[in-house]
This record gives sequence, C-alpha cells and structure tokens, in this order.
Amino acid sequence: MSTSSRVTASVKTPTLTPSYPHTLKLIPRLRDILQLRFTDMFASVPAAAMASISPANPLKRLARVLGYAGLRLVGNIFQPIRNPETLQDAVWLYVVSANNYNALEFIKQARPDAVLVAGQGKNIGRYGSVVNRLSLRRKLLYYWQFPYVFLGLLRTDERKAWRFFDFIFYAIGYYEVYRRALRHYRPRAVIFSNDHNDDSRSLLLACRAEGVPTAYIQHASVSVHFPPLGFDLSLLEGQDALDKYGQCGPVHGRVELVGMPKADAFLKEKNLRPRVTRVGLACNVHDPLPAIAEALAFLMQELPELVFTLRPHPSDPRDFNSLRCTLPQLQWSDARQENVFAFLQGHDALIAADTSTHLEATLLNLVSIYYQFSANPLIHDYYGYVAHELVDHAQSLPELRDFLQQYQREKPLTHFQRAAYYNATIGTEYESQSQALAIKIITDWLG
Repeated sequence: MSTSSRVTASVKTPTLTPSYPHTLKLIPRLRDILQLRFTDMFASVPAAAMASISPANPLKRLARVLGYAGLRLVGNIFQPIRNPETLQDAVWLYVVSANNYNALEFIKQARPDAVLVAGQGKNIGRYGSVVNRLSLRRKLLYYWQFPYVFLGLLRTDERKAWRFFDFIFYAIGYYEVYRRALRHYRPRAVIFSNDHNDDSRSLLLACRAEGVPTAYIQHASVSVHFPPLGFDLSLLEGQDALDKYGQCGPVHGRVELVGMPKADAFLKEKNLRPRVTRVGLACNVHDPLPAIAEALAFLMQELPELVFTLRPHPSDPRDFNSLRCTLPQLQWSDARQENVFAFLQGHDALIAADTSTHLEATLLNLVSIYYQFSANPLIHDYYGYVAHELVDHAQSLPELRDFLQQYQREKPLTHFQRAAYYNATIGTEYESQSQALAIKIITDWLG
C-alpha cells in the first residue's frame, strides 16, 4: 500500500541516506541527542510539572545528578545482566516505555528473530522483567566529556544549557556504549518507537555510525518540535504525521503510511452507543492539578447524571490524594495497569488537553473535546487536533459542559471518520489491518 509520494517503489535492504554524516563531533552530537530538551516548547513546561523532571533550583538539579551518578551509574556496575533471549544477529525492538512496548510487541509476535531491548535500568513499567537489557556499565567511563560538552553548549545555548545541565549529564555516554553493543551483537536492524528521547537518539546515531539499518514505527501523535525524521524506514500513521515531520526538517529514508498498528484489535469494536453517559478525563504533567480539580468539580456538579473517570499519564509522579478526598465519587484509571484502549472502551467521551489520547478516542468513535487546563500558549493545540477539526474545542468550563450536554442527547455514529487525516487506513481495505501491513513492509525491507 503506497500512500505517499515519498514512498519508494522498490524494496531492498536499506542503506544510510548519503546526506547523513556517519558520525558527528562530540558537541554537535550531544546537541542532536538533546534536540527536544533545548526547544522553547520544552522550556515552557509549567514549573510545577517541570519540578518532577528537572528542578528549577540548581542545587536540587545538582543533587539529582549526584543521585543519578551514585544510584544508576555506579549501581549499574554491580547489577548483573541476564537476558532471557539472544541478542546476536537479531532484529532489535528498542523501547523506552510501556507505550513503546505496546507499539512494537506485534513485531515480536510475528518474527522469531525479533527481541525487545531497553537500556539497563530503564523503567518499562509492567513489562520491565520481560525486556532484554543493554549494559550501561561503561557509561561511567565517558563522564570526563561533561565539562567540555557543557562549556561547548553554553556557547551556543547558554540559557538552556545552564537550565538543563542535568539532562546533558544524563545523556553522556549512551552513544559510546551503544556503539560498543552494536559491534558486539551485530543486530540485523534496530526498530524504534521513539525518536526524541536522549537514549533513543543516541542509539539512532550509533546505528548510523556502525551501519546498522534503522526503522521507526510511530507510537503516538507527533509534534513539529520533534527532531527531523532520520530513519532508513519510517512507518507513520497518516498524512498528519508526514506533514509535521516535513516541518521538522528534511524527511530522509523511505516512508510508508500504515495506520495505527496498536489499535487494530480495538477498531473492530467501535463505540456505537447513541448517547454519552461515561466521560474520561486524561491528564499529564503539563496540566496543573488545581485546574483539573476545578474542571471536575464543576462538571460533576453541573452534570450529576454522568460518570467521570480521571486517568493520569503513567509517567505523572504527582500526588492525587487530595483530589480523591475532595471528589470521592470520581472514578480512576491506572495507566500503569490499564491499556489506553481498554480505558477508552469503557467511556463514551474524552476530555483532555494536549495528548494523543484524543486520536485514539476518536478512532474508537468516542467524542473527544479539547480543553486546555494551562494557559501556556506554546503548547496550545500541540498536536494540531483543533486546527484539523479532529476534536471539539471548549474554551471555557460552561462551553465544555454544553458540549457534553449536546452529546448526552445524541452521539454521532460516524464520528470516527474525523480521524482519516491522522490514520491512513480509515475507510480503506486496510482498516484494522495495520499490523499485517507493517509486518509485510518490514519483512520486505529486511530482505
């Protein structure tokens, strides 16, 4: 299925795009690895949310760096690696989160030579014990680079380099240890589902340097703030993703639009209930807790006949106990235990700000309403869902209430068709067949 003019007609074992340098010098390499961290958008994350990622106080950041050095770097030396599978000459499925695991697991099931791989100590949630690990013991040997890299980045990105010196510290050494791992195991290819985390980008650059073919499967909606698309093969969900990557920079390699593989099983069970009775609210660290509490209290008072469920993002470290006490009738979804599609199947509508759950909800024929809990203009309509009319846009709590009242009376049965721009298989013979399509393309690509 060729859905883009950028898709190559022939299928062959990939080679690196000639315009790519095989290696970058140290400082440009770290700047590339940290691309997303150095964007204005990332720097504008609300202080309360950023505190859990990178404290504003430089002494607290330093304390985290020292804790990372002691617990992770030194701790890795004494942590044995006992992988359940052989990594030699395998197709690596590199994951950095449970969401990545869910996005790539179907390849593992389809190919006996595929193995799921993560960095040593990386938190993969409930899948942590079944993922093979790449040793990071030697990462400690490369921290002599930190003063040189930090001073170099101060010259080009002074404010951001100082504010995020902790991220610079964390990123040191990934590239070198991953190059060593690639030389040792010689994987047949590495397939990613994240293109912007420091460890993912380090492995991508290491693959280029070692000549290991790379592929990418989109696992969530993308942003114009992401790094340019730089894999040998990229399987994107739809035209939206390709258009956004085109704004990020030159699109390299072969691109195919295959829909959303992780949604296949659920697209056959769309929500055909004629009215909204259950409403989910998805939030993440960008959404201030007071605004979330205010919205829920207002809606639960105004619409007492509706059932509301709050689903914090799995990486959200905040304490929600006060909200549990304030709104005891509120239902909860644990994203660490419940798949997002399973959560959505129990609801008729979704309220959220900037999250790709809007797209997943619409694909299942839930009505999805965008409501921004923060006032940050840099992340308003981050994924462009409002601009492309995937979702309704409520600009106030009364307007949010009015949308829900409207859908209480009648919920459209064809609401999912709004997602066609984001999912190339909607309304085609390949709808709910994205996994089979992706496997076919990958198999041909690997030769």
